[in-house]
Amino acid sequence: MISLRSGTRGVQLITRLKLKPGQKGTKKLLEKHGEALVCVRYRYDETSRTRIKTVELIVERTEWRPPARKFGDNDLVPVRIGYTEKDLIESAKTAKGRWNPDIRLWFIRYGTIKGAALEKHIVLDALPGK
Repeated sequence: MISLRSGTRGVQLITRLKLKPGQKGTKKLLEKHGEALVCVRYRYDETSRTRIKTVELIVERTEWRPPARKFGDNDLVPVRIGYTEKDLIESAKTAKGRWNPDIRLWFIRYGTIKGAALEKHIVLDALPGK
């Protein structure tokens, strides 16, 4: 049995080729697995000088609904920014954020920081009922 984990305990495998179903090198696997075939990878172990062909298969398909958005664009969200993070403090000011010195958090409208670096600094446990 071959361990596909990387690191000091497992074998170090390098993926050199990833093929989509229907490409040369996947035809027999496509016949065997059909629509379940996602991709075929050729992985190489330099230590043992072996090539390993792996497949990624779909084993289950169920209906899924994305979770509801946590915040509306106009919701004020608490944001923790360190005192030395001057660029983020400037970004908070630019986004018209308000500093609350009692709890040491900025409060900024979510819509102004959505997708920006500040979004990663939202403090979820500071929100009541969330």
